[in-house]
Amino acid sequence: MNSFGKIFRLEIFGESHGDGCGVLLDGVPPGIPLVESDFLPDLKRRQAGAKGTTPRVESDLPYLKSGVFNGFTTGAPLLIFFENNNTKSKDYSNLVRQPRPGHSDFVAYKKYKGYNDYRGGGHFSGRLTLALVAAGVIAKKIASPISFSAALIEAGGNSNIEEAIDWAIESKNSIGGIIESTTTNIPIGLGEPFFDSVESIIAHLVFAIPATKGVEFGSGFASAKMTGLEHNDNILDSSGKTETNHAAGINGGITNGNDFYFRVAIKPTSSIHQVQNTVNLETGKVEELMIVGRHDVCIALRAPVVVEAITAIAFADLFLQSESVSS
Repeated sequence: MNSFGKIFRLEIFGESHGDGCGVLLDGVPPGIPLVESDFLPDLKRRQAGAKGTTPRVESDLPYLKSGVFNGFTTGAPLLIFFENNNTKSKDYSNLVRQPRPGHSDFVAYKKYKGYNDYRGGGHFSGRLTLALVAAGVIAKKIASPISFSAALIEAGGNSNIEEAIDWAIESKNSIGGIIESTTTNIPIGLGEPFFDSVESIIAHLVFAIPATKGVEFGSGFASAKMTGLEHNDNILDSSGKTETNHAAGINGGITNGNDFYFRVAIKPTSSIHQVQNTVNLETGKVEELMIVGRHDVCIALRAPVVVEAITAIAFADLFLQSESVSS
């Protein structure tokens, strides 16, 4: 549903054009220093306004409603809320009967029997990644000294990101991208075999990011073309350091002490400023659709910090699980 985690648990809520959105966190240890300004650097990285992103710019100020007292976490459930102020809901009025190709409009209408909030995608909107980024800020504190980073390495099949964005803007189209995430300073032994492997948990969270279409760990699909001798990472010393890192720091679903890295494929934004065809849900006839409103040309531009956040969320939960076992 809308919750995730075993010890570090999060539940997201809200809609793109409702009063706001946010996250409820449970299992946050007491005594972690936390104030609103701690969130601002990562929230800024996700914010719109740059070339290729939506003109809809929100303040994205986090309101800590509970779980914090005198600048420290209390151990009680922690609620973070973000207000929606810059909305233009009338831009979406036609989507009640004309679902956008590639978007969640059609399935949302069917699943929720027409009661879904269709404005800006409602609960399906990338706006809710604010909640993931906010949770990631706290997760990074919990998982310290593990270090997290993510970057957009390709957009529209082009490693020249700016050139790719310029093309998409000029053609009134959208493009996707590839994000690479790297995690360092990881202790050995996090994760479990099979269902709670590190890759399983990360993949689950990665696909909670709207527009995700694929994920590969380490050598990924290239490993299918390699031999065992080529792919195996020779162990160099008793610390577990390896000569290569095709396994991305994971063996048997468990961290081996080496760096953990993976790549995420983000699809092109569904809403584009070109005529498309869709079915009219009132008449049952196929007709032309011209989408209006404010949309990202490349949503992947704003996604690296979200990928970074979900990685931190996964490792925070794994770290707390490991601590509970050893205590």
